[in-house]
Amino acid sequence: MQPPKHIVSAAAIVLNEKNELLLIKGPRRGWEMPGGQVEEGESLRDAAVRETKEESGIDIEVTKFCGIFQNVNRSICNTLFLARAVGGELTTTPESLEVGFFPIEEALEMVTHTNFRQRIELCLKEDTHPFLVEF
Repeated sequence: MQPPKHIVSAAAIVLNEKNELLLIKGPRRGWEMPGGQVEEGESLRDAAVRETKEESGIDIEVTKFCGIFQNVNRSICNTLFLARAVGGELTTTPESLEVGFFPIEEALEMVTHTNFRQRIELCLKEDTHPFLVEF
């Protein structure tokens, strides 16, 4: 029997001192929150911190675990965290063609890929934590 092969990712919903939301614009999915696959031997929290730094140049402090979005058919678990920006400078990369902090309502309008907007909205609505969304 083959062992299960799952993908685990971690993403951060990052707010700055002006309560603006950090978004990156990727080449395939457009505007989204920073995040990516958890590496072997890495914690979920550390992966969210690392991916945010790699994709945006921003250093973060994770403040809360929010929940999980599970793509059942593709065996992907996306873990989501709230975080606050604590340093760094906005930086683009081949993974993030544009990066920036945007007012929350404007940011939500910019995010159009699948259920990414729903992920951000649930993370910002703390009375829904922790959540599990299966799709």
